[in-house]
Amino acid sequence: MQTDIDPRSLIGRKAFDLDGAKIGTVDEVYLDDATGRPEWAAVRTGLFGRDAFVPLEPSEVIDDTLRVPYRRALIKDAPDFGVGRHLSPEQELQLYHHYGLDATAPGDEPGSDDQDFGRIAGNDD
Repeated sequence: MQTDIDPRSLIGRKAFDLDGAKIGTVDEVYLDDATGRPEWAAVRTGLFGRDAFVPLEPSEVIDDTLRVPYRRALIKDAPDFGVGRHLSPEQELQLYHHYGLDATAPGDEPGSDDQDFGRIAGNDD
């Protein structure tokens, strides 16, 4: 996704899937704890629907809409963690697996002892 876009400007944008079908409206944007970059968007999937988490990378902002490169059925099947709360590393990992994305953070390659994925670097709790 474009890195120069203000995450707050995504809220309220319409979101469309790989085939151009409307998914819903961006309700919230979640930032990566370590980098502060936008990582997930919660998209309200209908009037009585729920919020589905979609990855902002590799999504794109095109003509004032968020284009998500996944089909609507996969998006609607994403794990439901509710909105308004922090995503735990375990929840993020479930989302990465759901979308078939690589969940290795820099330093987490095989053979690495860096296990800071999902935490702020230097935080030992």
